[in-house]
Amino acid sequence: MSDPDISVVICVYTEDRWEDILAAVSSVHAQSYPALETLLVVDHNPALLERLTKEYKQSAEVRVLANAGPRGLSAGRNTGIAASYGEVIAFLDDDAVAERHWLRRFAEGYADPRVMAVGGRTLPIWASGRRPDWFPEEFDWVVGCTYKGLPAGRVRVRNVLGGNASFRRTAFDAAGGFATGIGRDGDKRPLGCEETELCIRLTRARPDAVLLIDDRAVIHHRVPKAREHFGYFRTRAYAEGLSKALVARSVGAGKGLESERRYTTRVLPAGVARGLRDALLARPGGAGRAGAIVAGVLTAAGGYVVGSVRARRGGATFSVAEIEGGTHG
Repeated sequence: MSDPDISVVICVYTEDRWEDILAAVSSVHAQSYPALETLLVVDHNPALLERLTKEYKQSAEVRVLANAGPRGLSAGRNTGIAASYGEVIAFLDDDAVAERHWLRRFAEGYADPRVMAVGGRTLPIWASGRRPDWFPEEFDWVVGCTYKGLPAGRVRVRNVLGGNASFRRTAFDAAGGFATGIGRDGDKRPLGCEETELCIRLTRARPDAVLLIDDRAVIHHRVPKAREHFGYFRTRAYAEGLSKALVARSVGAGKGLESERRYTTRVLPAGVARGLRDALLARPGGAGRAGAIVAGVLTAAGGYVVGSVRARRGGATFSVAEIEGGTHG
């Protein structure tokens, strides 16, 4: 495929992010590689749906849709996929802005017909203006950003990260859509991993599929003050453990935890060592970062154990959606 048409899907759910949503759409309009269309999928919020419809009623490039499935990010993405017309569907968080060449980098990755997904690099915009001294870069996934330990350049990966990602349309034909019951659901516990489960399912359906991350496809993601505190860090780490348990139930612990084993045995010990070294050198936050890494690992492990028990008892369910209408082109 050369120069694929790319549809951009932005899932939104609250008027509290009104300015962020407008900024996200503007960043898509400013791309050096123009998007075919931008779809705003509103998650069961009639007031926001009406307001956005009015805001973009004169725009031929923006379509505003209601989430046609159950509440949550996965169903919203599936709604966007089904309604889109692009050969490639890209996803951008509603509180992020993309750099000018974001879509161009995605498009370049699809020159290889084996490539089924291309993700990018997500950088944090801290509400306080700077990273908290205690917050380890190895845990930037807690705030939806690219974390220390991921390889640099354009590299093959097990899974892309959902807030800055793209998929070839045929990927959804092969594997189905995002699974509901795993990821975010409005203001409930900050679950995740729905893109991990999809990517593993995709490579099972298409063993020849190649999934890439290109760190030149950059977006900047807002981190509100509430997420700069240790309480959120701990809550998000626990939720990640719960989510990973569902992924492991879906695709097996071997594939479901393959990358996580490398992360916990190589990346995190090195992070603890750096934190302790910084503490010995009297650098700010060194001991805090080391402690946060240990606490994050233990909290996520606790969530995984609880999630695994719930899954075995049938207390946690999810389903994979078939994408209806996802054969535009």
